[in-house]
Amino acid sequence: MKKLLFTAAIFFVATGSALSAERLSVLCGADERWCAEMKTSFEQKSGTRVSMVRKSTGEILAQLRAEKDNPKVDVWWGGTGDLQLQAAEEDLLEKYVSPNKPDLLGWANNFEEISKGRASGIYAGALGFAYNADILRKKGLPAPSCWKDLTNAAYRGEIQIANPASSGTAYTALATLVQLFGEDESFKYFKTLDANINSYTKSGSAPVKAAARGETLIGIAFMHDAVTLKQAGFPLEIVAPCEGTGYEIGAVSIVKGARNLESAKAFVDYALSPEGQATGKKAGQNQVPSNAKSEVPDGAPDISSLKLIDYDFAIYGASDTRNRLLARFATEIKAADSQ
Repeated sequence: MKKLLFTAAIFFVATGSALSAERLSVLCGADERWCAEMKTSFEQKSGTRVSMVRKSTGEILAQLRAEKDNPKVDVWWGGTGDLQLQAAEEDLLEKYVSPNKPDLLGWANNFEEISKGRASGIYAGALGFAYNADILRKKGLPAPSCWKDLTNAAYRGEIQIANPASSGTAYTALATLVQLFGEDESFKYFKTLDANINSYTKSGSAPVKAAARGETLIGIAFMHDAVTLKQAGFPLEIVAPCEGTGYEIGAVSIVKGARNLESAKAFVDYALSPEGQATGKKAGQNQVPSNAKSEVPDGAPDISSLKLIDYDFAIYGASDTRNRLLARFATEIKAADSQ
């Protein structure tokens, strides 16, 4: 009987310890492989049990809005920061300044200031497009080098881009072209481009993945996503558009009303540390990390050598600007709401 009671006591202590372990719920807007690597790495580092779900940034923002009065998520990690700026403006995010802030590069600190301390930059990546060199050669088509080349009728039905209503990548493309060409001219551009689009995808990286697999000729996406695929052996040629291009700042933030606030803060600190940012390279990703002490992946595009626009995150991350542009896109651009 004593042995039985002792065994039961040990079982109760072990079970109670497991049930009381720290937990954390994270929505991830980065590549699936990076989501998985970050989950495993942080669990090993902290002992916290992490529930990580991958969604597009538009879907994440929609979920946070829907759960505003009863949040079920603690952290939003990865994906284009424009939508996290909008979430900050809508009071969906908790203010938190990490002790790693002094080690962050200027563009990351500027992003945090725009968010009023509610979101922190974790990586940067430039927008561009990539084409499948094998298909281009077989069809005898010209190689595009500029945004305006993509409206060539030779590419009819040969291009994919995501839907800006669901994808932060595509919204970055929309905002980039508005800043490059002016709003009315950019919408004229998109109307012409629409004739060449075979699909508006939900995910921002899906178009370049389709180009890699030979399912479309050209995919508009962030250049680092195309680099990762090219390193894997796919026949992609990556283009930094001649007119200039915009860029993203991927971000991390704590959801307002997070149930596991201290664990959420620890996750943000880890995401901004060199060790946490190294998970990107381990997962085969090629974004430029925000911590000055982090190692830059070998395949990361040299942002300093690209013709980047002075992307205005304050204006194009604001809800009124984003909502207006998305409404106009849905109204004026054919098939803008298709998936």
